[in-house]
Amino acid sequence: MNRSYQAFAVAVAWTLGLLFLGSVVHATESSLACPDWPTCFGTMFPEMTGGVFWEHLHRLVAGALILLFGVATFLAFRETRPGHWMRTATVSGIGLLLVQAVFGGLTVIYRLPDAISTSHLSMALVFLTLATVLTTATSPRRSARPPLDRNTARTLRRGATAGAVVVFLQSVVGGVVRHTDAGMACPDIPTCIGEWVPPLSNGLVATHFLHRVLGVVATLVVLGLVWRLFSSAAPRYVQRMALVSGALVLAQMTLGIVSVLSILAVVPVSLHTLGAASLLASLVTLATWGWLAGRGGTREGLRAGSDTVGTSLQGV
Repeated sequence: MNRSYQAFAVAVAWTLGLLFLGSVVHATESSLACPDWPTCFGTMFPEMTGGVFWEHLHRLVAGALILLFGVATFLAFRETRPGHWMRTATVSGIGLLLVQAVFGGLTVIYRLPDAISTSHLSMALVFLTLATVLTTATSPRRSARPPLDRNTARTLRRGATAGAVVVFLQSVVGGVVRHTDAGMACPDIPTCIGEWVPPLSNGLVATHFLHRVLGVVATLVVLGLVWRLFSSAAPRYVQRMALVSGALVLAQMTLGIVSVLSILAVVPVSLHTLGAASLLASLVTLATWGWLAGRGGTREGLRAGSDTVGTSLQGV
């Protein structure tokens, strides 16, 4: 499945870029630079200046992602037989992208309602997760790698999946922080309004503080996963990806601090979103390796047919 793998891998990279652009759009206050949808000032080819550049570019990149994943879906259908789990997954991905596009339009039509804007971001992260699973499952390198032992596979299924869930939740809460303008509700760091546990009666402060707490939890979970994988002598390719996750979670914490200290400057805030999405993708990759290995962690489990892989992924 080399062709579908390549298409899925491009979709993952494209989605990361789209999430970064979405953050730039919000950070530059360009979300309503195009007051109508799907056109921009009544045309699909507006003058690309100021906020219109960022907002319309974001729309164009989003539209291109739908076409790109449509190609990936076509390739997956060509390379699999009827009833294959990958067909269901890719069609679900297309549906998710179309719904997300509608939500993107609703954010403009209804002037950036918090719930819809946050749902728009959440669906992007769900799609990123799906595309990452598909990329990992179709990778031509999978069968050539050494098998995972039972303990490593179990660590990845439990630890990496838990890390991915925490990072996803933290990112969603981060979306709430962004869309409710709670980014500076705690103007100091590491304390919040001069206290380690601020008054939580204020909704904006409570939301911002929850985002920080989940950030600490995510950091501990990911670093704990890295430690377990190195202490158990996991295969080198697993350790390398674990190190990527560890580096990303530390970078995320740093960018979060810089975002507050810089009073939400465009660059650190946008990189903070990109870092969260990249961290999620790396953890999903690790978790998928664990589920692909099967409960026995044997070489046969790693090289099993795609139908067995699909069964294993039911738990992802």
